[in-house]
Amino acid sequence: MARHIIHFTGPINSSTCGNLINTCSRAVQQGAEALQINIATMGGECSYGFTLYNFLLAQPIPVHTHNLGTVESMGNILFLAGSRRTACRYSKFLFHPFHWTLHGSVDHSRMAEYAMSLDYDLRLYAEIVAERTQGSREDLDVTRYLMAYPRILGPAEALASGMIHAIDELPLAGDVVQWSVHA
Repeated sequence: MARHIIHFTGPINSSTCGNLINTCSRAVQQGAEALQINIATMGGECSYGFTLYNFLLAQPIPVHTHNLGTVESMGNILFLAGSRRTACRYSKFLFHPFHWTLHGSVDHSRMAEYAMSLDYDLRLYAEIVAERTQGSREDLDVTRYLMAYPRILGPAEALASGMIHAIDELPLAGDVVQWSVHA
């Protein structure tokens, strides 16, 4: 089976989103029968995280995601796109409140729009986590984590909560095709 590994190491933003989409598309065009995306990210922008989640779900081949060390914030949404999800023994997942950086002055109308968008993104994020971890031994209170009480999951907690299916170091075989997407 032609397995391609993509190492995603950087923030989730316009540039890395486009690069990951392009890299996955090229791998599929080159005959990949499965994609493994090794992820190390501190997160990033909601819009690009949701875009990548939807893009990866739409792939015509299986997508396996693997936590190389840290998956944080919007990285959790990218990670949950995997139909098979694993993490290294020394890794973590971080859920924390959303924040935006505002530049310049903001009027009342724009502030209301930002608040509405934050609320929508929070709901969408929580729905995705609930759907992808359904049936796990431990439920995650994602709304609480995203509003005020951050939570770190180690591999054992990630396994119990359904974030991952296995703890695995996934040593690299010499015959796989490797790609890299980074900032």
